[in-house]
Amino acid sequence: MSRSLNRVTLLGHAGKDPQVHILPSGTLVNLSLATSDRFKDSRGEWQERTEWHNLVGYQRIGEILRDYVRKGSRIYVEGALRTRSWEDRDSGQRRYRAEIVVTDVNLLSQAPATNGVSGPGPEAGGNVLEPQVFSYEHEIAQEEVPY
Repeated sequence: MSRSLNRVTLLGHAGKDPQVHILPSGTLVNLSLATSDRFKDSRGEWQERTEWHNLVGYQRIGEILRDYVRKGSRIYVEGALRTRSWEDRDSGQRRYRAEIVVTDVNLLSQAPATNGVSGPGPEAGGNVLEPQVFSYEHEIAQEEVPY
């Protein structure tokens, strides 16, 4: 089979505020995303397991992540899995990092207000936001990545 598929779909919460890098070609954003699942262990007790994912957003997707996502924001993302490698400056060892290059993002939390105070959420009688969907395809040159 000559075709292959590299597609990742995640729904979770941002683990921290986005880290923003401004490049000559546009905005690059790094973000961690937590996903959790529940399962019963061998004793029949419920356990929760959290996985942390490294997200990378370029260009317009990076700008959207920068402007609308904060620690704790709930987002749905689609993208491609990429593994990046580099030589560690201190130890000289080869390091690897798996990342999801985001191509689509769906904002499921209320956008942060510009004055630092968010409006009331659904639990306080506020309006439920319709998900906002953003998509952008861009290939970035390896020499443009700042790390």
